[in-house]
Amino acid sequence: MAPAAPAAGGFVVVAHGRVNLIGEHTDYNDGFVMPMAIEPAVRCTVRRRGDGLVRLRSVGHEGEAVVDPSRPLGPGRRDWARYPIGVLAGYAARGFAIPGCEIEISADLPVGGGLSSSAALEVAVATAVETLCGQALDPVEKALLCQEAEHRFAGVPCGIMDQFAVTLARPGHALLLDCRSRAVTHVPLADPSVAVAVIDSGVKHDLAAGAYARRRDECRRAADRLGVASLRDLSADEWWSHGPGLPEIERKRVAHVVSENARVQAFAASIDLGDFVRAGRIMVESHWSLARDYEVSCPEMDALVAAANRVPGVLGCRMTGGGFGGCAVALVRADTATAALERIVDGYRTSTGNRARGFVTAPCGGPEVAPAAAAG
Repeated sequence: MAPAAPAAGGFVVVAHGRVNLIGEHTDYNDGFVMPMAIEPAVRCTVRRRGDGLVRLRSVGHEGEAVVDPSRPLGPGRRDWARYPIGVLAGYAARGFAIPGCEIEISADLPVGGGLSSSAALEVAVATAVETLCGQALDPVEKALLCQEAEHRFAGVPCGIMDQFAVTLARPGHALLLDCRSRAVTHVPLADPSVAVAVIDSGVKHDLAAGAYARRRDECRRAADRLGVASLRDLSADEWWSHGPGLPEIERKRVAHVVSENARVQAFAASIDLGDFVRAGRIMVESHWSLARDYEVSCPEMDALVAAANRVPGVLGCRMTGGGFGGCAVALVRADTATAALERIVDGYRTSTGNRARGFVTAPCGGPEVAPAAAAG
């Protein structure tokens, strides 16, 4: 179905960030993840131009990027504009006649916190293009186009989770995503007795990129040794039978991936049944598996998670994202969520001296379009 025609005075697209509730480092092993869209978002204010050029501006960055969408667009830029330009290139290659326009980008979604600011930017620009052109891709194809833009133009070999979560989210639901089949199940998460808190540790260690590549290589080598296409294909029984023969590092990596896939399924079932106490326990198990077997946590994140899990009203807290800093996510009792968040921040500052920031959020939906005047 084609999107509604934009208002004459322009329009605003809002694309929400995402937090991954559970299922870490399983995506590139063809496994399961369970993200949800969050309230902080990227906003694109869009107005048509008559000169055929697309002018991109980002609040907080000097200057603008100007591109002619009728001419071939290739990678090469190293600034923020490479993300939207990659999206424009993807639509142009698919035959969309992109008109001249101004796109001003703003956000209350922190960059570098593991909350998918890049995916939100890509999906916001994609939705702007579809609105301008009066035609739309299938949502799955749209998410894949945005992933392709990040691969080709930003040089980031991300999995499918971020773009799928931002594009396909529904209000009041998390997404259970099978990263092999790309099947999405929307799991209700609208019980008024619980909420989700996201806490930014304020720490990000530089070794994250290299360590991420090493973890992928270690998983690939383990799968080859075990004779499976990916670690997704390894059952728990097979792991117990064959895992002890692996080198220690690979054995630890496989232990996390196999157990984390099982945790995602158990977490989704617990949420579906309203057993939030069990869901919280599963989140805690996930964190310590990431810390001990996958070795992608850090002392600051362990301290943050430990501080959170001591606070009354917190059902469970874990690191989220690639690791070595970034954010933690917690399932909390809604009636004490704000007070619990304050106590988590205080406890973390006491144990590390670092200042964290956080927010409480409900599960949000996919991208939204509104006339510029109505968007506020």
